[in-house]
Amino acid sequence: MQNRFSDNFSSDRSGIDNASGSYNKTRTVGQGNQAWVLMAIIGLGLVGGIGSRLCYLQLSQGTKNRQIAETNRVRTVAKPPVRGNIYDRKGRLLAGNKLSHSIFIWPLATKRENWLNTRRRIAEILNLDEQLIQAKLTGATNSTNRVRIVRDLTETQITRLQEYGADKEGIDVDIESVRYYPGGQLAAHVLGYTGEMNERELNERRSQGYRLGDVTGKMGLESTLESRLRGEWGGTQVEVDAAGRLQQFLGQKVSKSGQDVTITIDLELQKVAEDAMGKHKAAIVAMDPRTGEILAMASRPAFDPNSLTGRISPAVWKQLQGQDHPFVNRALSAFPPASPFKIVTTTAALESGKFKPDTILQTYPSLRIGGITFADWNHAGFGPLGFPGALKWSSDTFFYQVGQRVGGPILIDWTRKYGYGKRTGIELPEESKGLVADDTWKQKNYKMQWSIGDTINMSIGQGFLQATPLQVVGMFAVPANGGYHVQPHLVKDPAKREWRESMNLKPSTIATIRKGLREVVDGGTGAVMNSETIPKAAGKTGTAEAPPGPSHVWFGSYAPADKPEIVVVAFGEHTGGGGGKTAAPMVLKVMEAYFNGGKPLPTTLDKDGKKLAPIKVRKRQ
Repeated sequence: MQNRFSDNFSSDRSGIDNASGSYNKTRTVGQGNQAWVLMAIIGLGLVGGIGSRLCYLQLSQGTKNRQIAETNRVRTVAKPPVRGNIYDRKGRLLAGNKLSHSIFIWPLATKRENWLNTRRRIAEILNLDEQLIQAKLTGATNSTNRVRIVRDLTETQITRLQEYGADKEGIDVDIESVRYYPGGQLAAHVLGYTGEMNERELNERRSQGYRLGDVTGKMGLESTLESRLRGEWGGTQVEVDAAGRLQQFLGQKVSKSGQDVTITIDLELQKVAEDAMGKHKAAIVAMDPRTGEILAMASRPAFDPNSLTGRISPAVWKQLQGQDHPFVNRALSAFPPASPFKIVTTTAALESGKFKPDTILQTYPSLRIGGITFADWNHAGFGPLGFPGALKWSSDTFFYQVGQRVGGPILIDWTRKYGYGKRTGIELPEESKGLVADDTWKQKNYKMQWSIGDTINMSIGQGFLQATPLQVVGMFAVPANGGYHVQPHLVKDPAKREWRESMNLKPSTIATIRKGLREVVDGGTGAVMNSETIPKAAGKTGTAEAPPGPSHVWFGSYAPADKPEIVVVAFGEHTGGGGGKTAAPMVLKVMEAYFNGGKPLPTTLDKDGKKLAPIKVRKRQ
């Protein structure tokens, strides 16, 4: 049978009549070459189009495409930077870094077919849950980067990993920098601690360049100064194939270390402050009233930030979350300020013009105001007193009368001028702003108007009023420095900017307050500070009712009384015993250390208890 498809390529055969099936008598010249010509035209068109596209890609877009190819071929295995150090005011290390062995999973080099066995073996060696390892790997969004599993490996773990040959299974045991606090608990609440970012933190800060496994500041200055301490990432460049498999190492980009920071804390004074609190739940703050530099800030109980840099065991975490709340910085937490607040009440009275510096008022066992009986703390009164005498003996009924005549709005206004009710601006994120209540606040929270009883309670630092030890330090700084409100700060300021602002107090107001605070020490409720181991000091005691537990206690002091260069405030939470008995001795120890180069001065008594000649105090440089 003749092939009809071959007939189409013959020039001697007539075409077939499509309608009748008979042969067409008309001859078609060159019909056999038409297909070849058509194919040639199409081929030339295709070649021309492809050639034009290649020319465009090579000549016009060549640089761009080479960059894309290079990006897909060359990747960077990130390496974290070394965190900046934190030093005290004399250059002594408070927070630094040490070298530690860590174990990393490298997804890029991990053999998938062996992964389950590898994961099981690593979990066994490290005593970890396999799912914890898998969760870390699953959270990695970039298979190029290594994923840290555990830090601070022991020598035994390192040896077992090497014996297993983990490096052949995409597992690296590498040395990296780990945060280290040489003082342990020393200044823990000021320094804070560092830790690996969790998933939530990573999602919030990924746009800032943070990566899985990044270690960041979690509290204190480590958190506030994160951008300065952090540094810049580096890494190793590697070449991979189309499947993402490692081919070769190409080079390194050196990471940039974080900035070192010097703070105002004096390491020696900090040690003394922490020791002075003993086992009490307490806080001590020492500040230069002229500049606002914080010399010591201590809080008890505390924690060791070294225990938080690596993996935390459940037992350690339970201990850290104990009932005494060791993470709470009591120096920045708010409590009723009690009788030291009488400095503010005295200021409001004298600055309002409703009282004169030489005003004398009769004091009583108690006063009945607004249908309520308000007692004096000794339940006997002190007879007639002026402002200095009222501060000396801390007479409540004296200040009840002052508060009643001054009135709530004026007293509240001066409270805020002293910095209460707002954050001081210190470089610590944990700071409370305290509370200065007023009529608006009370109506919102209690559906009641401000009453005379609220003003009476406020006049002696009780009632709704809440203040932090740091705010109380700022209050004592005002009479100490001659009437300036200073902003406390922890980071040394090389620019030496102006940290204080005048409160425009009358000289007579400042003189009256300073006279009263000196009398507190010179024979009043703070007589324990009348010691020959320090220069003449001034101060004020305080005891705040805190039912159902024992009272809170306060003592604030500055010295030398005639030219103050340090203010110290001690606070005891539910310690009882009174400010003069419990808190004042804490302050005395800090003062002794400050004026004797970091060590308490020797006793002024001989072995038989006889008083020796006064010790000459060495002025601190």
